[in-house]
Amino acid sequence: MSVAFAGNSTTGPSREAGPLRVMIVDDSVVIRGLISRWVGAEHDMEVAASLRTGLEAVNQLERINPDVAVLDIEMPELDGISALPQLLAKKRDLVIIMASTLTRRNAEISFKALSLGAADYIPKPESTREASAADIFHHDLIQKIRHLGARLRRKSTVASPPLAPASPAPASRGPVPVARPAAPVVQAPSPGSLATRPFSNQAPKVLLIGSSTGGPQALMALVTELGPVIDRFPVLITQHMPPTFTTILAEHLARSSRRPAAEAVDGEPVKPGRIYLAPGGKHMRVARSGADTVIALDDGPAVNFCKPAVDPLFTSAIDIWHGGILSVILTGMGSDGMRGGKDIVAAGGSVIAQDEASSVVWGMPGAAANAGICAAILPLNQIGAKVNRLFSGDRS
Repeated sequence: MSVAFAGNSTTGPSREAGPLRVMIVDDSVVIRGLISRWVGAEHDMEVAASLRTGLEAVNQLERINPDVAVLDIEMPELDGISALPQLLAKKRDLVIIMASTLTRRNAEISFKALSLGAADYIPKPESTREASAADIFHHDLIQKIRHLGARLRRKSTVASPPLAPASPAPASRGPVPVARPAAPVVQAPSPGSLATRPFSNQAPKVLLIGSSTGGPQALMALVTELGPVIDRFPVLITQHMPPTFTTILAEHLARSSRRPAAEAVDGEPVKPGRIYLAPGGKHMRVARSGADTVIALDDGPAVNFCKPAVDPLFTSAIDIWHGGILSVILTGMGSDGMRGGKDIVAAGGSVIAQDEASSVVWGMPGAAANAGICAAILPLNQIGAKVNRLFSGDRS
């Protein structure tokens, strides 16, 4: 996901030791008040401004100099999708989280915002009077602000003037590097220092993929390379995402892969030739039905604060494919997929994790990598080729 825009690059002074400055932009006084209270209650963040329109945000950006902006989509004068590129043109390392209600139109706009450089999106509850919806919104928003805000801290450190002349580094064309989602930020180990294990000697019979923050872009890039695998083997994906958004994601995956892709339906057979995506708000597992393998959806409690979650898919697949599982853990906050990945490895399967440099947030893949369960830790642009080789008989 690139946020490189022509124009000024106002970054402001480094504030490594200070709280994250959050700019809240929403035409609802209720939402602005809620988010302001939540942000103000956190020790590592502060409200830099609370604004009603995108136009105010654009006009006041240099004065406010926020680290993170929570940007509503529907606003008077200048809506969020129109304000987004203008904000990034003024401050290209600004972390922007789009906020929208769960409509198909807003889901489409959120996907467009990601392609324009937004760091992430968050669904707003239809009514903040529903306690459970408000609690989920509160938890998810604070986590996104904290973990994605680490991006600016990491970049500020990297961009600090060197003490001695250094050779210029080659320009990167990959996704913007972001810090691991921990607070305080801890120096990450180099990829070479992380232990890996051999790939399974068993031929993979299914591809399982788990992802979260940054996942939609990563998935769309990955599936463009997986045509030969999709044609011959089932591909099942769990992306942390709410209802409606998963409907849109499935459509994007179908276009990117040029293969059938859809939200999974309870009881449908699992067959090669298509991509099965866990629907928002449901855990996706697999189960036996006679001689067939079928999708099993359930409305149980959140796992790892997520629904759908990756671990239920990973662990359920072991009863079906045993050691013939190749699982891929892509960018995302938290550690979902790590426990299921451990079970897959114990059953004889293999795990690949996306590396830190190409991840938007190195939480989920980092947890797997640091647990020592991965056979490979790869940049996103190398994962597709590796998966194809493994399904073609390569075991190295």
